[in-house]
Amino acid sequence: MTALVAVGAQWGDEGKGKIVDWLALSADLVVRFHGGNNAGHTLIVDGQKTVLHLVPSGILQPSTVNLIGPGVVVDPRVLLAELDKIQAQGVLRDPSRVRVSGRAHVILDWHIALDKARDEARRESAIGTTGRGIGPAYEDKVARRGIRVADLLDPAALRPAIDRLAKEKNFELTQLHGWPAIDVEAMFDELLVLGRRLEPFVDHTGRILEVALRANKKVLFEGAQGTFLDIDHGTYPFVTSSNCVAGAACTGAGVGPTRIDFVLGITKAYTTRVGGGPFPTEDKGAGGEWLGAKGMEFGATTGRKRRCGWLDLVVLREAAIVNGFTSIAMNKLDILSGLPEVPVATAWRIDGKLTSDFPMTLEEVARAEPVYEVMPGWQEDISGVRHHAALPDNARRYVERIEALVGVPIDVISVGPDRDQTITRRQVF
Repeated sequence: MTALVAVGAQWGDEGKGKIVDWLALSADLVVRFHGGNNAGHTLIVDGQKTVLHLVPSGILQPSTVNLIGPGVVVDPRVLLAELDKIQAQGVLRDPSRVRVSGRAHVILDWHIALDKARDEARRESAIGTTGRGIGPAYEDKVARRGIRVADLLDPAALRPAIDRLAKEKNFELTQLHGWPAIDVEAMFDELLVLGRRLEPFVDHTGRILEVALRANKKVLFEGAQGTFLDIDHGTYPFVTSSNCVAGAACTGAGVGPTRIDFVLGITKAYTTRVGGGPFPTEDKGAGGEWLGAKGMEFGATTGRKRRCGWLDLVVLREAAIVNGFTSIAMNKLDILSGLPEVPVATAWRIDGKLTSDFPMTLEEVARAEPVYEVMPGWQEDISGVRHHAALPDNARRYVERIEALVGVPIDVISVGPDRDQTITRRQVF
């Protein structure tokens, strides 16, 4: 048995889709365990791009089973649109290759409307939500009033559940935000249709997972977003509404911690983030523009331009601690080619005090000034390199210096978006 959790080590957008797709070549199951369609994973195979939001990134492998666990919040329209698309491409001929937990909570029209209305009301202090209804759906889940995927298959249970929510949700929309009310009858009718279409994919994913683990299958748990968007461990309140760290794989998929063998942290060779919140190594000048343009830094889900800056080892070390990384995959090393020098933040200075540790409060992060170690760059195009030893000396030194300062081996290096543009220093799965 090998069970590996792959999670983002920064603020999301680390290229997890590419790495999970590559790892899935060896996987029997790929499991999504948290988040919703606020995640966007871009896969490029032989030049063909596939963007996924809910379906796990193992879908391009012809025999891999892909599970959407109970920790995920599901917008049934988005999921069905994705399934329709990949079925039309001939990727998904067997519905049993995608299994959705009946315990996963459903994103409703109210959630989407309230997500947008609340962020609009915050104005200058807006969090920068994707407006997909993720937060309000988790809010109802925690308040024990949510509607789950299994409820969509049972009209007798669904109708009273909808009615219980209607008065409160429409009151907030109309009276607090001045938005139109959601038509309850129309929503109920649509949910019945969506439930019938989803039914062939709905299953007890925890049992499927247990059977696979007992049979010594290889299981890959796919994280969404990134460590510093975690609701507990991120730069709160500029975070998402779920736990993004490796430990969430246990609760979000339904396995015990003793079943996890390895944890792979995924980082870019630099840093990006989308939305509001502090970002100590953000480069608002020419360097950031250069990284954004060359790295094509736009969100796969929203299309929003990403904020860009340099690799931050205070962030990366904290991610290694919180997640328990056994290994790191570094994406987009090729983007740094052509720079005369590459800064790396090895510490922060907060109120005049030097620290290598990630602080406890958002205010401290916002006041942090990065302390850089400037490393020599390289000019060579490395997109065709497939062995670590064949990298230019300065590129190799960059990787090895980060590895030494973080204290976790960098075993996978991506030098381009395609699946085969990957250097393996040590097998991680």
